[in-house]
This record gives sequence, C-alpha cells and structure tokens, in this order.
Amino acid sequence: MRIGELAAAVGVTTRTVRHYHHLGLLPEPARRANGYRHYALRHAVALARIRRLTELGLGLTEVRDVLADDAGKDLAEVLTELDEDLARQEAAIRERRRRLRALLDAGEPSAEGPVSPELAAVLEALPADGSPMAAKDREIPALVDTGASPEDRQLLSASLRCFLDDPDTAARTREAYALLDALADADPADPRVERTARALAACVPDGLSTDGQPDLDNAVLGALYADLAPAQAEAVRRMLEIVLGVGR
Repeated sequence: MRIGELAAAVGVTTRTVRHYHHLGLLPEPARRANGYRHYALRHAVALARIRRLTELGLGLTEVRDVLADDAGKDLAEVLTELDEDLARQEAAIRERRRRLRALLDAGEPSAEGPVSPELAAVLEALPADGSPMAAKDREIPALVDTGASPEDRQLLSASLRCFLDDPDTAARTREAYALLDALADADPADPRVERTARALAACVPDGLSTDGQPDLDNAVLGALYADLAPAQAEAVRRMLEIVLGVGR
C-alpha cells in the first residue's frame, strides 16, 4: 500500500500518518526503488490501534508509552488514569451546568453578571438611586465573588444578605454613597473625609471584619484607590482602618 491507501483504509489523513512517523509512533516502512513508501498490513494494524487509543482520549505521549516495549505503564494503568480524569471532568461539567441552570432560573442577569445566584440576590438588594459610587460599589462584591472559594462565596453573600435585611441599612448605605459622591472633587484633607469614612464603616457587616493587621496598600486595594478620586480613596482607606482597628 502507498501512504494514501493506508490513510484511507484507517480513516486518517496522510498528514496524520507523516506526523506519527515524525513522532516515532508509527514505524517507517521500506521504500521501493522509486522512493515511495510501501506499507504492509502490520502498518495498517498499528495505525488503527493508534487511532483507537487517541479516540479514547489518550495523548500521543501516552500512546507512545502504551506502544513501546519498555513502557513505564501498561495499557490498563493508562486507561484507568484516563477514566479517573474523565470522571473529574464529568463532575466539573455537572457543577458548571448546575450554576448555569441557577443563573437562567434567576431571570435576567445583572449588569455585573454572570455572578453566583447568592450574590445576584445581594446585588438586587443594594440601593442605587443613580449614585455613581453605588454603581462602582457593585463591582467589588462581583470581583470578590469571582476569586472566592464556594464556601467563602456563600459566607460573603450570607453576611451581606443578612446585613441588607436590616431596615436601617438601606438608609445608611444611601447616605454613605451620597457622602462619597460629594467627595469627587474634594481635597483628601477635607474634613468630610473622616465623616464619610465613619459612615462607610457603619455599613460594613461585623462578619466581614478581618482579624490581624492586613496590608491596606496591597495590589487589589491599590487598584481600587486608583479608580477613585483622591478624597474618595482616602475615605475608603480610613474606613478600612476603622473597621480593622488599625492606623489612627
């Protein structure tokens, strides 16, 4: 057989056959006097086996191990590992579909979406009233929600949800947003900064306080400060000092 006939018999392309030769998966056949490769039945059998193994999901390195006489792993071991990997992928896909279903069942996603259903409920309860700071503030829980573990995500949402259920919270939060909005063009030394910081601190659920002495100038907070006007950034920094019990 010539290379085209071999490829057609097994259902692959001639390019695939040449690639397998290059990787050493398929032995090079003898060449006729005219220089053309001449394939025997054993080459077709070997190529068919490679195809079956790759269709099971084995990578070409794993196929080489299976085919090699001195392979470190036998076929049963490789297939067992593949089955375990597929089981992990299957579980991950089921979890992704569960989250997608929950998002679809929740209705129209928020502007920050997609977020977890728990956080979506929290964002729905946050007061806005056209405040620029209110719109910006919604982005922060979405950022935390993205990087948090499922357990931390639920804890964050539960704490915020419990806090927002307090009848006085909406009023305090609106006041804090208004105070922050008013600092858009203010100097960081403006006396209103301290008042705003204390109003913000009063809006932080107790369950979100952090023990210890965290870095108030880490990269994430630095990016947040840079996204605010100078007086607003100072108010947020001072609020964190109040909540965490550090600084002045």
